[in-house]
Formats: sequence, C-alpha cells, structure tokens
Amino acid sequence: MVNDRQSLDLTTFAQAQGGGGVEWRISAEPVPYPEAVAAMEARAAEIAERKATELVWLLEHPPLYTSGTSGKEGDLLDPRFPLFTSGRGGQLTYHGPGQRVAYVMLDLKRRRPDVRAYVAGLEEWIIRTLDAFNVRGERREDRVGVWVRRPDKGVGHEDKIAAIGVRLRRWVSFHGIAINVEPELSHFSAIVPCGVADPRYGVTSLVDLGLPVTVEDVDIALRRAFQEVFGATIAHLPAATA
Repeated sequence: MVNDRQSLDLTTFAQAQGGGGVEWRISAEPVPYPEAVAAMEARAAEIAERKATELVWLLEHPPLYTSGTSGKEGDLLDPRFPLFTSGRGGQLTYHGPGQRVAYVMLDLKRRRPDVRAYVAGLEEWIIRTLDAFNVRGERREDRVGVWVRRPDKGVGHEDKIAAIGVRLRRWVSFHGIAINVEPELSHFSAIVPCGVADPRYGVTSLVDLGLPVTVEDVDIALRRAFQEVFGATIAHLPAATA
C-alpha cells in the first residue's frame, strides 16, 4: 500500500546554494482564509522576483471549509461553516482551531522543479514530524495525505492525520499542509473529506490517538523535521514599533 514516492531522492530539495535560510513565521491568532491567501499570493510573487526570502507560515484558521481544484459540490453535506473555493490541489477539507496549518512558499525552480517530488518532500516532512511523537504516518498510492493504521477500529481501517494541498505559480509553491493536533473532529462529518467516502477511512488527530500534545509541541517538531528535508530556517522578527 505504500507508494513509490518514498524512493525519491529528497536531498535534491536542499536549499539553493547561497540561500540565507527559509523564514519561519508563526501567527498567534487565527487568520481569516481570504487574508491568508492574499498574503501567500503576494509573497510568492515576491519570491519569484527574488525580492523576498522563502517562507513557512504556521497558523490556525477559524472554523471553515475549503474546496480545491478537484472539489465536488456534493461533498459538502452540511454547510455549518463558510466554504471557500481554493486554487490548491485536492478536494474538500476542514480547517479550524487545534489544526496546525503550514503554508509553504519555496522557490522550486532553484531547488528542484518537480511537483511530484515536492509533494513527496512534504509527505516526508509530515512523517518525520509525527515520528517525534512515536506516531507512524504512512503514504498511500490512492489517497492523498498522511495516514495512520487503526487496527483498534477493525481490519483495514485507517485514519487521515494530515492533509496536503499545493499550488505553484512561476515554480514558487504556496498553500501546503495541515496536521490535526486537537481539532473538533466532528466537523469533518459535514463533508466528504478529500473525497474519501469509504467507511474504513476516517480522520484522527494526535490527541485523538491518546497523545497529550499541544500545537506548540508540533511547531517544534515541524521546524526540526523541515530543516532535515528542506534546509535551514530563520526566525521571523516582527517589525519594530515606535
């Protein structure tokens, strides 16, 4: 069931020679989705013009649903929160408090212009992050994201713990990943998550798996694993105030 994306050489995604590190930014308050998309698009354009450094932006959203380029209208079962059409790949998903979203803006033209390999790099990043909490995340050939086996639920049962949805413009990536730390999992029942309707496949989180993990714990693991896969990071320094 594990696909051949594991065999890709991820070392080729190391930072471009002469790069000063990927900016690492964390937002303390939930960020509205339209505001986040506008900021990502602006930053990606600046990166493409070599006017800004690459960026990883960690945040949470208020409760909402997003539909990617493969989204289907019938996958929204209960419109309990706003639905935003997104230019990222993928179908419908839920975002909300307790879920760590990481928007990743990297210059793949300088690193490696290969979308498939880039997605494999994101998967590896998530898997290494989960490994810090002794959770075995796995890839699946027929299902996007990172999954954990749930033999406690029955034979062949698996739950999705992290989602991936990316977009590229001029070979600069944006959108990214989302890891379920402690979101309200019942909100996923209002959609067909990522188009997966098979009852054997559900959604889980680190806390749902019995781990007393905080978003801050995950942030530390994310940064360490990111540096292993993609290269050095530099802390975001807020602008000085008068």
